[in-house]
Amino acid sequence: MRWLALLCLALFSSLAGAAQPIRYCDYPVYPPISWSDGHDVRGLAPQTVRSVLGELGYEVQTVVLGNWKRCLLDAAEGRVDLVLAYQTPQRDDGLLFSRVPVLREEVAIFYNRRKPVRFDQLGDLANYRGGLLFGESYGPEFDRFVAERGNVEWVSDSRQNFGKLIRQRIDFIAHERRTGTLFVEQLAGGEDIVALPRPLTVDYLRIAVSRHSPLAARMDEIDAVLKKRVDDGSVARWLDDSERGYRAMLAGDGVPR
Repeated sequence: MRWLALLCLALFSSLAGAAQPIRYCDYPVYPPISWSDGHDVRGLAPQTVRSVLGELGYEVQTVVLGNWKRCLLDAAEGRVDLVLAYQTPQRDDGLLFSRVPVLREEVAIFYNRRKPVRFDQLGDLANYRGGLLFGESYGPEFDRFVAERGNVEWVSDSRQNFGKLIRQRIDFIAHERRTGTLFVEQLAGGEDIVALPRPLTVDYLRIAVSRHSPLAARMDEIDAVLKKRVDDGSVARWLDDSERGYRAMLAGDGVPR
C-alpha cells in the first residue's frame, strides 16, 4: 500500500501547486489598456491575462506596484509571473515574450499647441524638454537618444506628466496615441494638448513572462490561446468595452481614481 500513499502524496502536491495563483503585475495608468476604478484594475490587459491563463487552468492574482519600472523589475527577478509590455533587448534577459502580439500600439509625440514642436526626425527632439514615466521604453534608438541627451524628466504618474505639459513646464511627451488621447480628455487644459500625426514608433504589446515562472514552460500554449482570442475578435471587443467603461466612469464623477 506504500505505493498508493506515495501516489496520493504526489497527487496532493500537484494539486497544491496548481492552486498557487499566478501573480500578474500591472500599473493601471494606461486607459483603455489598464486603469483603476478605485477598487479593481480594469481594461484590456487584465482581461486578456485572466482569459488566457484561465483557459490554461490558472487563477490570476493582480499585483499593483508604485510605478511601471518596479513591475518590470519584479517580473525579471521572479517576484511576479508576468506583465504586458513591449519587447526590448534589455527586457529579453529576464522575460519571455509571446510571439503573438496582444495589440499594435502607435507611440506619438504630444505637445501643447501654445508651444508647437517640430518633429521630422528623432534628432529634432534634442531641442526640447520631454517627459516620460519611469520604466517606459520606446525602442532602442529612442532609449539611446534619451540616455545620451538627458533632456527628459522622469515621473511615476501620467496625470503629473500631462499636467506639466499643460503648464508648459515640459515641451513634449512620448506616449501611446490611444492612451494619451483618451487621458487628456478629462484634464483641465487638456484641449491644448495635441499629438503630432507622425508616430515616433510603432510597437506591439505582448504577454511577457518571467523566466523564473512556471509559465515559462508554457509559452507555446499561451501563444495558442492568445491567437484564438485575437482571431475571434475578443481582444478588439475587450478594447472597445474598456474604452466605453472608462468614459462612463468619467461621466459619472469626472475623475478616474
